[in-house]
Amino acid sequence: MIRPSFVPPPTIRLLRDLTRYRADLINVRTAEKNRVEKLLQDAQIKMSVVASDIFGVSGREMMAALIAGQRNPKVLAQLARARMRAKIPLLEQAFVGRFTDRHRFLLATMLARIDQASADSTAVETKIEELIPPFAQAVEKLDEITGVGLTAAHVMIAEIGLDMTRFATTAHLCSWARFAPGVKESAGKKKGTATTGHGNPYLARVLGQAAVSAGKTNTFLGERYRRIARRRGKKKAIVAVGRSILTIIWHLLSNPDARLHDPGADFYDNRTSPERKKHNHIRQLEALDYKVTLEPAA
Repeated sequence: MIRPSFVPPPTIRLLRDLTRYRADLINVRTAEKNRVEKLLQDAQIKMSVVASDIFGVSGREMMAALIAGQRNPKVLAQLARARMRAKIPLLEQAFVGRFTDRHRFLLATMLARIDQASADSTAVETKIEELIPPFAQAVEKLDEITGVGLTAAHVMIAEIGLDMTRFATTAHLCSWARFAPGVKESAGKKKGTATTGHGNPYLARVLGQAAVSAGKTNTFLGERYRRIARRRGKKKAIVAVGRSILTIIWHLLSNPDARLHDPGADFYDNRTSPERKKHNHIRQLEALDYKVTLEPAA
C-alpha cells in the first residue's frame, strides 16, 4: 500500500516541530539521569538501591551535598525527607563509597544538563499550549481514548494532522503509520509479524505508551491488550492495540459529530457463543495436561 505524501499546514508543522523537540529533550534528560546512576554506582554509592527516585527532593539535596564536599554517610543520610527518613540506616550504608573529585565534577555537569533540559522542556510545553486552542475540540476527543492523555493527543495531532480525507479507510492510516500487520512467508507458510516497520518513531512511541496504559484498564482496549498478550506476547498486543487506537482516531477526526463509545471489557465474553466458550475452556485445560470429560449439570 502506497503511503500518501502530505505537506501539513503551517500550524501543524510548527506543532510537530515543538512536540518532537519536547520528546528529544525528554530523551536527553532520561539519558543524563541514567548516566548519573551509573556514575554513583561507579563511586560505590548505592542511592538507587534505597530510593525509588534519586532525583526527588531528598535525592537532589544529597547529591548537592556530595558536590559541595560532604562525604560523611551519617550527615548525608540525615538529608532524607518525609517517608525516606524511615530508610536512614540503609542510606548510611549506601553512602559508604569512594566519591572522588572526578565523580564530583561529572555529577555537577550531569545535573546541570538535567536541569537545563527540564527548563527547556517546560518552555517548549508553554509554546505548545499556546498553539493548541484551534485544535481544542480534536484534543478533547482524542483525550477520551483509553490510554491517551493530553500530551499524547498533542503528538498524534502533530504527526497525523486533522485531515482524514487523505486516508481513504482506517487501513490506509494504519499502513501509513506502519501499524499494519506484517506478513512473513517461509516454506510456503505465511506468518503474521508484530513489527511496525520503519514508520514514524514519534507517533509509534506515543501509540505504544497508550497501548500499555490501556492494558492496565478495565475497558475494551484493556481487555483486547490482555487477551492478545496472553496468547501472542506483549509486543504483538502493543501493535494490535496501537492499530485499534489509530482506527478510533480516524473515525473521531473524520466525523465532527463522532464521540467515543467504549464497548466495555466484557465485549468479547458477550460476543462469544456458549459452544465457543466451552471449547476455549477445554483447550486451556488440555494445554495443562488435563483430560476433560463433560457431563451436563442436573
